[in-house]
Amino acid sequence: MDYTQLGRTGLKVSRLCLGTMNFGPVTSEEDSFAIMDRAHELGINFFDTANVYGWKKGEGITENILGRWFAKGGGRREKTVIATKLYGDMGDWPNEGRLSALNIRRAAEASLKRMQTDYIDLYQAHHIDRNTPFEEFWEAMDILKQQGKILYVGSSNFAGWHIAKAQETARRRGGLGLVSEQSHYNLIVRAAELEVIPACEDYGLGLIPWSPLAGGLLGGILRKIDKGRSAAEHIVQELEKHRDKIERYEAFCDELGEDPANVGLAWLLHQRAVTAPIIGPRTTEQLDGTVKALEITLDDKALTRLDEIFPGFRTSPEEYAW
Repeated sequence: MDYTQLGRTGLKVSRLCLGTMNFGPVTSEEDSFAIMDRAHELGINFFDTANVYGWKKGEGITENILGRWFAKGGGRREKTVIATKLYGDMGDWPNEGRLSALNIRRAAEASLKRMQTDYIDLYQAHHIDRNTPFEEFWEAMDILKQQGKILYVGSSNFAGWHIAKAQETARRRGGLGLVSEQSHYNLIVRAAELEVIPACEDYGLGLIPWSPLAGGLLGGILRKIDKGRSAAEHIVQELEKHRDKIERYEAFCDELGEDPANVGLAWLLHQRAVTAPIIGPRTTEQLDGTVKALEITLDDKALTRLDEIFPGFRTSPEEYAW
């Protein structure tokens, strides 16, 4: 396993981040345990979750699964850099969601209890809260740090200017600020290149791409459908929008002799500011296959071909002007 620093911090994390969103709703607890154990065997030490995962409001199903896995001992918690998120509503009463100081305190305590741990390595805002000033956000996060309940703070789905505001507010307070940003980024969805990635580079944030395979579109979807394997209706609709590009992409992967899913991950690993794409295996077999992406080296010619198939963006303002 390859490791890198998380942004400008001294924290070392694996180049692949294990996403746990399937744990509970799709993957059984027993299979989830097996996947996490296998991840450690492969050297993956970076796991990502969120308080809303499990998709039953207020239950924190996925965090509870992680907690029961940590409780099995064997160094599971100590070997894991655990990242979780808050923002989504965990109840129907006011202040049970978003980023107020009150919810930050309550949400952190609840996540700690569910995951049966006394600290969270990376605590992430799942979305921007336009009603909460960053002064309030940082005061609440700083208190959690002082209490030893969180170590680092990250963001998710922030715009470049949100990152800038967060960092400048933290700087005025004498704090470290954000150390990572979790963004929707893959060969098809490349808007992060406009301003988010430049902001991450300038402020020293590690980029953690979510949906690295565009919901399965970059995972060899054509050959799966050809073999009679079904796909969700919304994925089929997206496929029709991008069919020409996907056909060219899968043909190029065949030229390379590589699985499309692994090429998509390898491309992300070659992009600037990227720390670790989030992978979401449903089985240990899928996890084993995914790790092969770390062995793929894409030369300049291959990267150019992929840019021709899926054009990206120039950094702003050049994309908007001259």
